[in-house]
Amino acid sequence: MHKACPLSELAPGEALRLNTAPPIAVFHTEDGELFAIDDTCTHQDASLTDGWVEGCEVECPLHASKFNLRTGKVDAPPAKLPVRTHEVTVVDGDIMVIESEEAPNLPPGLTVNGHV
Repeated sequence: MHKACPLSELAPGEALRLNTAPPIAVFHTEDGELFAIDDTCTHQDASLTDGWVEGCEVECPLHASKFNLRTGKVDAPPAKLPVRTHEVTVVDGDIMVIESEEAPNLPPGLTVNGHV
């Protein structure tokens, strides 16, 4: 389990990146929901934390792939593979992320620990 930050420090509409291997993006939507997905776009090495959130999806800042924050599925290409989703809970006011045990889908040239 990873501690992201106190809930009070992540405003609605904001996101933060956890320096895990691979990195995890935590999103606090405008509707007040919390989601965590792998931070790296599965199409090319780009941080989804830097993307744009609308409703329940994030758009990659590099080539505009869109991922569903609930399911990790691709909602718009060029990405073809989904990102992993992670369980998010709030414990004593802190956002906690329980990392998925599934293998991550990473873009070509990237490994769990960085570039090849």
